[in-house]
Amino acid sequence: YGSSSALDSLLGISKTQPLQYLVSLSVAEQESLLGYQPDHPENPKVLRIAIIGAPNAGKSTLSNKLLGRKVFAVSKKVHTTRCSAQGIITDQDTQLVGILPLTVVFLSSRHNLEKSVVADPWQSMKRADLVVVLVDVSESFTRNRLHSQVLKCLSQFSQIPSILVLNKVDLLKGKTLLLDLVVKLTEGMVNGKKLEVRSKLSSRSDTPKSSNPLSEAPDSRIGWAHFREIFMLAAVNEEEVEMLKTYLLMQAKPGPWEFHSEVLTNQSPQEICNNIIREKLLEYLPLEVPYTVLQTMEVWEEGPGGELVILQNLLVKKESHMKMLIGPKGEVINQIVQEAGQDLMNAFLCDVQLKLCVKLKK
Repeated sequence: YGSSSALDSLLGISKTQPLQYLVSLSVAEQESLLGYQPDHPENPKVLRIAIIGAPNAGKSTLSNKLLGRKVFAVSKKVHTTRCSAQGIITDQDTQLVGILPLTVVFLSSRHNLEKSVVADPWQSMKRADLVVVLVDVSESFTRNRLHSQVLKCLSQFSQIPSILVLNKVDLLKGKTLLLDLVVKLTEGMVNGKKLEVRSKLSSRSDTPKSSNPLSEAPDSRIGWAHFREIFMLAAVNEEEVEMLKTYLLMQAKPGPWEFHSEVLTNQSPQEICNNIIREKLLEYLPLEVPYTVLQTMEVWEEGPGGELVILQNLLVKKESHMKMLIGPKGEVINQIVQEAGQDLMNAFLCDVQLKLCVKLKK
């Protein structure tokens, strides 16, 4: 850390409890809420945030923790969420906009993402006031350098302040390795100051030597020397995530809010549902199979007891895929229904009756 680390200044700040707004069950009601004029106070503040990182760095998990509710799907496979999604945090006079786990899409030709999803990340970056770069330090194959697309993004938008968040630090056994990673990923500089860290990296030939990283091609660098702050956390640790949220709130600048204070996400309730079910498909189906499943909503209504009744068709291309999805004696599809139903209850804070029907696409 630099001498005026945000973490040091935040240690004495008590944790605030965010308001838990409901995610509307009605598509029309959610659209109406999104259409409301922002009810900002007399002196509003706003911060537009972009969260970027390599696949599986924990962007969706961190986003959900910041929001206090699971509205983004989480999976070990890439491209879990396909819609352009935003999360909104409103705390007193401050609004954080764009808690985006989708900000940078790492393309693979076999995943066939919609063009709007591919183009959106770069549009989001143009509007960001702060970039949060997330790195999974538990992944030994990717933690030693920033992803090439992340470096490209930082270089192209170098005028936007950025911070480094090292995620899953609880899975590392030694602090020495963590310090080594900090030196590598920051090129030994944080907030314009040289890090006073004695690291094994200092004697290695792959340690960055350039005094002007902006002049280098992104492919020749492994880190970024212009981070304002460093945070080390486990996204599952609420206190550590709360400290990051407090820092983000402190970075907000005077400006009008973009959303009404009751808005938690710009996603429709059906988009949240689709993504949560898709998360389970990615979890239980092998290889590229889950990416070929087409989801269609058949029923979305309130039941007689006030529960949310959902019937969704899952269309598959091959009979072999159907057998995989159903599983022996229906075990796989039943497990998906059980887990997705629980997540939907947590998202909408109501009872959910979920039914999934597997069909062969004609």
